[in-house]
Amino acid sequence: MPLVVHVVGTRPNFMKVAPVLRACAARGFEQRLVHTGQHYDPLMSDVFFRDLGLPEPDVHLGVGSGTHAAMTARCMLAFEEALGRLPRPDWVVVPGDVNSTLAAALVAVKAGVRVAHLEAGLRSFDRTMPEELNRVATDHLADLLLTPSADADENLAREGIPAARVARVGNVMIDSLLASLPAARARGVPERLGLTPGRYAVLTLHRPSNVDDPATLDRLLAALARIAERVPVIFPVHPRTRGRLSERAVAPRAAALRLVEPMGYLEFLSLTSRAGLILTDSGGLQEESTALGVPCLTLRENTERPITVAEGTNVVVGTDPERILPEAAAALEGRGKRGRRPELWDGHAAERVAAALLR
Repeated sequence: MPLVVHVVGTRPNFMKVAPVLRACAARGFEQRLVHTGQHYDPLMSDVFFRDLGLPEPDVHLGVGSGTHAAMTARCMLAFEEALGRLPRPDWVVVPGDVNSTLAAALVAVKAGVRVAHLEAGLRSFDRTMPEELNRVATDHLADLLLTPSADADENLAREGIPAARVARVGNVMIDSLLASLPAARARGVPERLGLTPGRYAVLTLHRPSNVDDPATLDRLLAALARIAERVPVIFPVHPRTRGRLSERAVAPRAAALRLVEPMGYLEFLSLTSRAGLILTDSGGLQEESTALGVPCLTLRENTERPITVAEGTNVVVGTDPERILPEAAAALEGRGKRGRRPELWDGHAAERVAAALLR
């Protein structure tokens, strides 16, 4: 049976790899899990491993934070050493679009080890996003491109990647969501926070383009404060964002929101699954809101997940209050966008991943 090395670095990676580990184990694969440590805070890492039933990593690289170049370089050096110590794998699986995704793919390819890119083919067509550069480069390095949707296949075909290297498997994040939803709802997080199901909004905000520019952050917070006049806006605060919110220019507006610590996977899913509205600049939450049937407003000018707009509950509204507020009002009044779950977002994507690796 194949030996597969899975490389994870951030919270979204954990959600993608957890069902793949289980599906590969069911087929008898030998596996190793490498945690790069790009997310290293216990609230961003340890609790997700526990909630998702992930095993302890076989290797922990301890890369930590830093500039994009520093993180990528440290991850390459550490993973090269780790790969040399491990039994030679048949596959290195890299999920998503973070710095450790590209770093591990580069190291594996140069070592002559086949690379499978999980969640391949997504494009925002915005090269100012570091994630877009990671996505494109990883796709062109990888031997097997595991895509979540038809638009991803089309993107790869336009870039000249042969169809023989592409396998559409569906969305593995939705595998995790569907498997975890009963346990998440049993947590009763909305009730614990004194919230009425359907009568609150959930916010996530962490992208540098939104939180590092004071003018953009102030504009967003002005719109969010208006929404908070209608319903509670629950904001689990990303560590990189918390410092920005305390700065004098934006602190008064931030006070209108209900700031809470980052949540584990099950707690956060308990919260989002019963929300009336989700506001986010995250990629994965656009997909999760579509699977949950909850209206979502994406606080960016583009998305690498257009299927959530074409078929799901997502509306891309940017950072202009004039666009955000009417869509938020529509959602909170029951006129929000309704969609459907796309094809192959059925809870069995990981089984198709395992089958593709075996082929």
